[in-house]
Amino acid sequence: MSEGEDNMSNISICASCGIAEVDEVVLKDCVDCDLVRYCSVDCEQGDRSHHKEACKKRAVELRDQLLFKQPESSHLGDCPICMIPVPLNATKARGEGIVGSEMYILSTASMVPPTNNEAEKYHMKRVEANDPVAMFEEGLIQYDKGDYSRAVEYCTKAAALGNLGAHYELACMYRDGRGVEKDSRKEIHHLEEAAIGGHPYARHFLGCIEEESGNIERARRHWIISANLGDDGSIKELMEMFKGGFVEKEVLAAALRAHQAAVDATKSLQRNEVEAF
Repeated sequence: MSEGEDNMSNISICASCGIAEVDEVVLKDCVDCDLVRYCSVDCEQGDRSHHKEACKKRAVELRDQLLFKQPESSHLGDCPICMIPVPLNATKARGEGIVGSEMYILSTASMVPPTNNEAEKYHMKRVEANDPVAMFEEGLIQYDKGDYSRAVEYCTKAAALGNLGAHYELACMYRDGRGVEKDSRKEIHHLEEAAIGGHPYARHFLGCIEEESGNIERARRHWIISANLGDDGSIKELMEMFKGGFVEKEVLAAALRAHQAAVDATKSLQRNEVEAF
């Protein structure tokens, strides 16, 4: 019987010393997988040589389960005012300004845009307060100035606090070697973190990387997920795969329907009126 198959019978027994989880004994899962449990750090370390191969395999399986789960929405979420999804290309909603994760309607009748000095002062207060969105924005500002080291610094802080855009930008900087040495492993790590959170462009590039590596099925899975979030580039890739015989007609049709539904969900009468303004 394999370790995975025997998991249920051993789940309440330390995989190293065999002590049962009774009375004062508390078992904890292996730090990397869910196959076995241990009563102490010493037991976990002592069993490492025996368990490491199965652990690595299971850790990869768990990571893929997380990575290939379809997010409910893109990383941009919904506008808190109109309560409909924010377009992937938010500049299309010209009447809506994105201030970090906040969306607001610019109305000349109801508000006056702040001056540059006021906006800069407010922005720096948010940076000093460790606002991840503000730190990500500051990272982009430093990047545009050509100070890539500071861009990495701010984006790293923002990513550590869960900002998905910062993960994506870090991936690009590790890919291009700007502010850091080129590192494909770190590039993929940050792309995956962003993709898990619903960043369709990060997901799209993961698909490209997998295709270049010959992992066609993984590329296809990535592009289906990002197409379902409304990413145009991923739909184009799936259509090319269909022409090459790597995507079934029914799969492409389902992706096209989901893509169109995601795009339509970002539309509203109010947004159309602003577009025409």
